[in-house]
Amino acid sequence: MADSLTVTDNRTGKTYELPVQDGTIRAMDLRQIKAGPDDFGLMTYDPAFMNTANCRSAITYIDGDKGILLYRGYPIEQLAEDSDYLETAYLILFGELPTAQQQQSWIREITLHTMLHENVKKLMEGFRYDAHPMGIFLSTVGALSTFYPDAKHIFDKDSRLKQTHRLIAKVPSIAAYAYRHIVGRPYIYPDNDLSFTGNFLNMLFKMMEVKYQPNPVLARALDVLFILHADHEQNCSTSAMRNIGSSQVDPYSALAGAAAALYGPLHGGANEAVLRMLNEIGSVAKVPEFIKKVKSGEGNHRLMGFGHRVYKSYDPRAKVIKKIADLVFTVTSKNPLLEIALELERIALQDDYFITRKLYPNVDFYSGLIYQAMGFPVEMFPVLFAIPRTVGWIAQWEEMLLDSEQKIARPRQIYTGHSARNYVPREQRD
Repeated sequence: MADSLTVTDNRTGKTYELPVQDGTIRAMDLRQIKAGPDDFGLMTYDPAFMNTANCRSAITYIDGDKGILLYRGYPIEQLAEDSDYLETAYLILFGELPTAQQQQSWIREITLHTMLHENVKKLMEGFRYDAHPMGIFLSTVGALSTFYPDAKHIFDKDSRLKQTHRLIAKVPSIAAYAYRHIVGRPYIYPDNDLSFTGNFLNMLFKMMEVKYQPNPVLARALDVLFILHADHEQNCSTSAMRNIGSSQVDPYSALAGAAAALYGPLHGGANEAVLRMLNEIGSVAKVPEFIKKVKSGEGNHRLMGFGHRVYKSYDPRAKVIKKIADLVFTVTSKNPLLEIALELERIALQDDYFITRKLYPNVDFYSGLIYQAMGFPVEMFPVLFAIPRTVGWIAQWEEMLLDSEQKIARPRQIYTGHSARNYVPREQRD
């Protein structure tokens, strides 16, 4: 076989031919390699799934070495420049950019579902005044499954589409309610005259004015940030969405689990860690000293917002977001931490220590600065990540459901505990 891997088991001397397809071998093909008739067969051991593909996907492509990110084949830079979030969401879900008529119909469907049931509002009012907004968000999303029991019909295409409309439309409303809850302001209902991001700004920041007029620069900035965060291959939260969804639970419950994965500081909280680092540095003059400490490992200092599990060159999203930051700061005035960030980036990109380790700025390096300048508390950062990622989660969930090779997720383990032993009565134990 030309596209195959020949493996010789030195324990037995046997040789096996394993097919290679798309640069991979099937883990189950290893099971035929046994040391004896009672042997279970070989497994792979891959903590954190560093080199294991769990699916075939046609949604997002990443080339980490070249700094390439494509949604359905379209470069992220082009979408950020020319598209808007709802158009990109359509592309991610359905595989092609919409026609003018499809776009109009799509926007109408999303707009009609932005309102939350009044009982959802009452549910959210029950959280403590100081509850973390991400805790409120994921709990409320999970609760939606009780409001829409038809969501359990996951193999009904029309039902799935209806839940898709509901989720994309309602997650900004839930997020805005969570924000208003923690700042002690009354909840604001959606304004269907506004754009997707314009309405979100309305629900967040409207005060006593009769009609809220969103700043077009900030609405566009959110659009671009949402595009950049819409999907990112098989990351922690997306894998959680697929794993939970593989039990054939409704999408609201699966998405609550994905949001819980995003809640963690190593995933959705990374941009908050950047702000903490910049505050710790304190001034531009102290940047060289901080860099020195990072390189020496002194005090466990880490360069947050640099480097990525996938990207081994400049994160393509970081290039886009840096331009957006400049636009936002013309409206909000400069974030005082920006000068520190720019100097940190300048020095790090010229230093062999970081270059050889392929530590380049990632999307989290500037996104926190923008969100903070727009008036968001750091607690809202993971929620702002969850809003756009909802479309990626749904697309990945549906792709998993329709993949005939997928079953309920059930990883193997290497057992390291005791062998079988007998129960000892309590009075006989040492």
